Amino acid sequence: MNILLMGNPNVGKSVVFSRLTGVHVISSNYPGTTVEFTKGYMNLNVETVEVIDVPGVYTLEPVSKAEEVACEMLNADNIVINVINSTNLIRSLNLTLQLIKKKIPMIIALNLWDEAEHTGIQIDAEKLQQILGVPCIPVCALTGEGFKVLVSSIKEASLSTYEYEEGERLHEAGLITESVEKITHRHHKLYERLRDATISPVRGSLIALIVLFYTFQTIRFIGEGLINYVFTPLFENLWTPLMLMVSSLFKGTGFIHDILIGRLIDGKIDYNQSFGLLTTGIFIEFGVVLPYIFAFFLILSFLEDSGYLPRLAILADNIMHRLGMHGMAIIPMMLGLGCNVPAVLSARVMDTKRERFIVTTLTAIAVPCMAQIAMVVGLLGKHGAAGLGIVFGSLFVVWIVLGIILNKVMSGESTEMFLEIPPYRFPYLPGLVKKVWMRITWFVREGVPWIMVGIFIANILYTLGIIDLIAVLAQPVVCGILGLPKEVAGALLIGFLRKDVAVGMLAPLGLTLPQLVISSVVLIMYFPCVASFSIMIKELGVNGVLKAAGIMIVSTLVVGGMLNLILSN
Repeated sequence: MNILLMGNPNVGKSVVFSRLTGVHVISSNYPGTTVEFTKGYMNLNVETVEVIDVPGVYTLEPVSKAEEVACEMLNADNIVINVINSTNLIRSLNLTLQLIKKKIPMIIALNLWDEAEHTGIQIDAEKLQQILGVPCIPVCALTGEGFKVLVSSIKEASLSTYEYEEGERLHEAGLITESVEKITHRHHKLYERLRDATISPVRGSLIALIVLFYTFQTIRFIGEGLINYVFTPLFENLWTPLMLMVSSLFKGTGFIHDILIGRLIDGKIDYNQSFGLLTTGIFIEFGVVLPYIFAFFLILSFLEDSGYLPRLAILADNIMHRLGMHGMAIIPMMLGLGCNVPAVLSARVMDTKRERFIVTTLTAIAVPCMAQIAMVVGLLGKHGAAGLGIVFGSLFVVWIVLGIILNKVMSGESTEMFLEIPPYRFPYLPGLVKKVWMRITWFVREGVPWIMVGIFIANILYTLGIIDLIAVLAQPVVCGILGLPKEVAGALLIGFLRKDVAVGMLAPLGLTLPQLVISSVVLIMYFPCVASFSIMIKELGVNGVLKAAGIMIVSTLVVGGMLNLILSN
């Protein structure tokens, strides 16, 4: 017997799941799909049972892959805990009535019970239980109120005796709600006015800009702090001496040495230039990418559990639809500003392959990671808006124009986003920690092997001098179309290994302001780093990556050439 947690999106299922299960939980994809679900275990009497957090759905009449998966998980051997949003009973009952038709033992958890009381909503849980014929337990997942009763009532889960005509389901949900719910008038509190303001097009957009600004400031503070004060000292004091010992076994030279350790710089390992699999390769993943991933997942989970992220998605939905996506695309876009690797992986929140391709391609081309942003600011900061404004303004224009083009030329349509707006809540900290831990371990499991393979192949190309050869062959394009000195070609190719290092290589070349602008834009657009590229192959497949790569190259040449024509005059 398994326990299935089912309910609409944003009714608090993940917090209920955290309350019911222990520390050891597993996040995986449903077979044959990219739809994620989470499972864990709980003790029920003397038995250990599996608890599955089913993807949130509004209907059992599938219109998306997530809803198809939810339907496939339903069977008579399981017990369903139907998590209901007490602040929007009528909408939740629409799914409840569909579950009743499936003839599966069920118990109802009336979540957000305290929030309903705060908003003047009173629900007669006993009367609702009498009507539906299944246990109905008021709970507050945030505080744990009602969970002891909920768990003890699982053994009482039963088949509902409620009968209704299928075509009258919404009408029945309304009748039930009218009979058990009473609403009293209350004056809005300050936080309720703020809640309304955050989804207002004008005020909400202003609040979103403020939230995003401080979000990225916090992420940068945490990420750079971990890099500078934790991971870099660990690598320098512990890992570097060990790698130098390994290097001495190969006498500091040779093909295998260059693949594993990289080329020594004045007899030392430089993680920015050695490009060895065990040096730069490991450092990229755990010394550079992982700190930003941790910071982003921490802040993202906080925004998600607090209730702000769905509001941000709603604000972004209109413009995202014009680019071939729905509002949830804001999540990978936000992640991309920290690191493109989790951004590519999180594109799974989109419903179709078309949307995932557009999100991934736009992110790889026009969304620079935090490390690139920092290096570009360092490179062009002294020129102020004359430099930085053109670079980031160009990327924004590319993001808009390329999105519109992809939306026009790619077959299919962007799906609609049906999203419940939850109340603002202070996140449940144990659940938040568990969610961050799951996402980091998921990244290590899903992303690290592919990144290592990509770095290994890139290191071979670098060691054999193939990257240098490509840089020589690319000089006519670099010098002709882009109007840059030939030395920039080498930096552009190194950018495939480390974008931030490549930006830094431009500093000593004595480039003019127009050349700095062009080279920065081209370096960000033309190709993702090897870590992101490896994950793109995993997520999009070889054919998808080849299409994306073609779009990257063409758009980079067009934008770089146009900037050369405009800025050189």
